[in-house]
Amino acid sequence: MLFRRRKKASWPDRLREFFWPRKGVTRPARYLAKRILRLSASPHAVAAGVAAGTFSAFTPLLGFHVVLALALAYLVAGNLFAAALATTLANPLTIPFIALATFRLGEGLLAVQPAQAVSAAELFHMLEHLELAELWQPVLKPMLVGAGILGASAASLAYGVTRLAVRSFKARRHARLLERAGLLSAAQAPVLSRGDTSP
Repeated sequence: MLFRRRKKASWPDRLREFFWPRKGVTRPARYLAKRILRLSASPHAVAAGVAAGTFSAFTPLLGFHVVLALALAYLVAGNLFAAALATTLANPLTIPFIALATFRLGEGLLAVQPAQAVSAAELFHMLEHLELAELWQPVLKPMLVGAGILGASAASLAYGVTRLAVRSFKARRHARLLERAGLLSAAQAPVLSRGDTSP
């Protein structure tokens, strides 16, 4: 094939590439941010979609994050594609931290006694080996409670930041298009590009 490696990567190389890509760990995040900013929907729709995806990423419903994000985005008139993209916040690198944070917060809010508290190692062992019915009381219930608080907080922050970023991006792009068409002077372009006004 045209873009195939000349030399096949070894297993250690593949493992290293998975956890630390050659082009940096921030490149996928920058790519997703650009995809979201370039969506043609309104700032509210894009921001609501990102908020829905962010909230679903904090839930312990692994495998159903996209489904939940799409449902929430539909209910709040958010962009479905933005919602699906935002669920990538929950990935192999972040899921352990999200799971532990939501679980600990849920334990605190439910006032779990120290004798009944579960360590991080026990938490992941239980998630791996116990059946769904056995997981509800000791694991899923605290995680869902914690996810409700952390997810709502993260979603609110994501909505505000995304809405501001999308409005600014669209204003700058609109100013560039007007400038190229000769309808906007170079002196006026910076003012409009800061998002002060948009026709």
